[in-house]
Amino acid sequence: MATISAAMVKELRESTGAGMMDCKAALTETSGDMQAAQDWLRKKGLSKAAKKAGRVAAEGLIGALTSGTKGVLVEVNSETDFVARNEQFQGLVKMIAQVALHHTANVEAIKAAKIGDATVEVAINDAIATIGENMSLRRATSLEVGKGVVSSYVHGAVIDGAGKMGVLVALESTGNTDELSQLGRQLAMHVAATNPLALDSAGLDPETVKREKDVLADKYRQQGKPENVIEKIVESGLKTYYKEVCLLDQAFIHDTGKSVAQALKEAERKVGGPVKIAGFVRYALGEGIEKQESDFAAEVAAASGKK
Repeated sequence: MATISAAMVKELRESTGAGMMDCKAALTETSGDMQAAQDWLRKKGLSKAAKKAGRVAAEGLIGALTSGTKGVLVEVNSETDFVARNEQFQGLVKMIAQVALHHTANVEAIKAAKIGDATVEVAINDAIATIGENMSLRRATSLEVGKGVVSSYVHGAVIDGAGKMGVLVALESTGNTDELSQLGRQLAMHVAATNPLALDSAGLDPETVKREKDVLADKYRQQGKPENVIEKIVESGLKTYYKEVCLLDQAFIHDTGKSVAQALKEAERKVGGPVKIAGFVRYALGEGIEKQESDFAAEVAAASGKK
C-alpha cells in the first residue's frame, strides 16, 4: 500500500477543494495516484470547493462576540440565505468569532489559525464541500479598551451572536461595568439604526465635508444668493449635516429629545464616572458586494430545453 503523506493530501485539497479526510480516503483508494484521486472525488461529488470559488457569496452571517474590554465582528459569506440556517455554517461562524476574539482579527491570520489538527481555512473548505456552496471569511475587526467595556448588538439575529448586522461600541470608563454594558448596548442599537459616518465632525473625511459644502453652495448660487449670504447658509447647513452623520450630534433613538452626547453625559451619573466612546464599528451583511442578478424564468427555460 502506498504511503499517503500530508503533502499529498494538501496538494489534492488545493486542487479539488474537498475535505481533508475525503482527500486522504481518495488517495488511499487510488494508491496515491493524484489524477485518479481527483477523479474519485469527482465521482463521489466531493470535489466542490474549487468549482464554487468563483461564485458570488453575498449572504451568510455577521458574528459578534465580546468579552469584557474586547469585542470582535466577523463576516462569513455564503451564496444563499438558506445556508445561514444551517447548523454547521452557524457553528463555523461562532468558531471564527472565537478565534478572532482570542487570537487576532486579521483575516489571513484567522484562516491560518489552528483549530485542533486543522486550520480555520481547512474548516471553511470542509464546510464548502459538505454544504455545497461557496463561502468566505470576508472581513473581521476588533475593538478594545484598557478600562471600560465593549458592547455589541446583532440585528436580525439567526442565532445568539450572529445575524444580518452587527455593531460594536467601545466605552472607556472606570465606572460601573453593568451600567456601562447596558449603555453600550443602547448605543450599539443606535449605531445599527442610524449608521453614523464618524464619532464627530473632526472624524469625517475632509473630502466628504468639502463635497457637502460644494453641493450646498451650488444650490444657493443657482437661487441667486450673494456669496456672503451663501457662506452663512453653508455653515448652518453643515451643522444640520453633522446632526445627520456624526454619532455624538445625532438625536438619540432611545430619547430623541437629546443628542447622543447629551444622553452620554446624563448616563455618567448612573455609571459613576466620565464615559467616552472610544470607537464603534458597524457591519451590514454583504454591503459593498456586487450581487449577481439572475433571470430565474430564463434559467428554468434553459434547463427544460425551451427558449
